[in-house]
Amino acid sequence: MNKEAFENIKNISLSNKLSWQNKVFLTFDIDWVSDEVLSYTLDIIEKYNIKATFFVTHRTKLLERMRGNPKIELGVHPNFNPLLCNDFQYGKNVKEIVGYFMQIVPEAISVRSHSVTQNALILNAFLKFNLVFECNHFIPFDSDIILKPFQLWKGKMIKVPYFWEDDVHHLFEWDWNVEKIANCDGLKVFNFHPIHVFLNTENINGYEIVKNQMQNIEYLRSHINDKNYGTYKFLIDLIEKSIK
Repeated sequence: MNKEAFENIKNISLSNKLSWQNKVFLTFDIDWVSDEVLSYTLDIIEKYNIKATFFVTHRTKLLERMRGNPKIELGVHPNFNPLLCNDFQYGKNVKEIVGYFMQIVPEAISVRSHSVTQNALILNAFLKFNLVFECNHFIPFDSDIILKPFQLWKGKMIKVPYFWEDDVHHLFEWDWNVEKIANCDGLKVFNFHPIHVFLNTENINGYEIVKNQMQNIEYLRSHINDKNYGTYKFLIDLIEKSIK
């Protein structure tokens, strides 16, 4: 089993192409899910004993479980959306918001904003908190653009674009073709959400039904897609194809 096929975002080196070429980067935006839902994804990562990066949104007892696994990297997933709506629940400005999430994961050096919100002010705040791997650039695999990490602002930050995301897959109704997607040239950063893994979400309609019941685990269990191909099955196929 080629478990070395998987890598953490923090281990990307611009001076060493082998640190990212022919590697699979599994990333997960945890998006305030319940511990039961998050644990379901962690069980998969632990079962296959592979590397993965989790972008954290909230305090949970599972943080210590993840910190105890040397193959799991914890990044932060700051949410600037409330600030844009004059809601200061995470802070009154960009710096305070980044600081709020860094208090949860002070060791983080990788970041992806919720809703991939970014601008120069936000990037400068990331740098002040020593967040040097920035993963906010989404360029879909079907663009036929070959991705690679690159320097931003005289080498102070490394941009790590990503090319596949589960909810975008649902929205655009791409084919669940793991061979085609996994065999793309260039940097391969996948982004999953534990809720979609748990539900094995097949399309956007399946998520719309449950999105207002995210903390109701019994309701979620009753809406798991156990008949058709979806996010969970894609993740498992991707892992098993990559470790062969």
